[in-house]
Amino acid sequence: MEEKYLVCEDSLEGIFTGIYEAYALREGHEHVHIQIGEEDNYRLFAVYLHILPDAVKTAKVARTLLERLGESVYHGLCRAAASCYPDKGEAVYKAVVDALSAGSGRRVMENLRNPYVHRTFELARYTANEAHYEKEFIRFQELEQGILFSRIGPRNNVIPFIMPHFADRLCPENFMIYDENRELFGVHPAKEEWYLVSAQGDFVPERLKWSVREEEYQELFKVFHETIGIKERKNERLQRQMCAYRYQDYMVEFHKK
Repeated sequence: MEEKYLVCEDSLEGIFTGIYEAYALREGHEHVHIQIGEEDNYRLFAVYLHILPDAVKTAKVARTLLERLGESVYHGLCRAAASCYPDKGEAVYKAVVDALSAGSGRRVMENLRNPYVHRTFELARYTANEAHYEKEFIRFQELEQGILFSRIGPRNNVIPFIMPHFADRLCPENFMIYDENRELFGVHPAKEEWYLVSAQGDFVPERLKWSVREEEYQELFKVFHETIGIKERKNERLQRQMCAYRYQDYMVEFHKK
């Protein structure tokens, strides 16, 4: 039987739409695959079907997963789909097949003998860990309009997982978190619901202007950071283990004065 590859967009909507279409084929799942984006070389004796994200189909898949697998498994699948690895589409799809068609159900994430479930578990954990670090290391700066702004560069698409955290704690504030790797904004108007906005190449961070006292507070924070350190106990290797360079690049206290 010929192999069928459903080529999907690199997004949760793309993957969930791909899962919907894979079930709609009604040809079994052994020879059906979900692929994120185009490949450099096409496989022989394979059929490629390009799938466009569909909000209605995405909602149907999400509702089915929530009802039949529960919130814990659903959120794990979403975190796996948000990872930066290209095999995530296939892993999430086959994990869903194991849960819905093979009978694992709500305990699917315990079936680590299945390589696809195991991979989904790894991807979900990887995204969750990075989201946790971003919550700890993120730094906000005040723009001249009084809006709090933060720039991050995560490997995974963690904004949907960190925005609820800050929306809860900074409810009275207008703030934005910008993922420069994906050109994606998480926007929170004061006392309202947060939402996502794509920058689409039109945003230039260098054009931002800070509030009158922002630069002064930045310098004060840098001095504070240096003052509380004990020179004799400085251990850069341990510091990198606790706070990698890729986080330090976005933290005010590590910027040179």
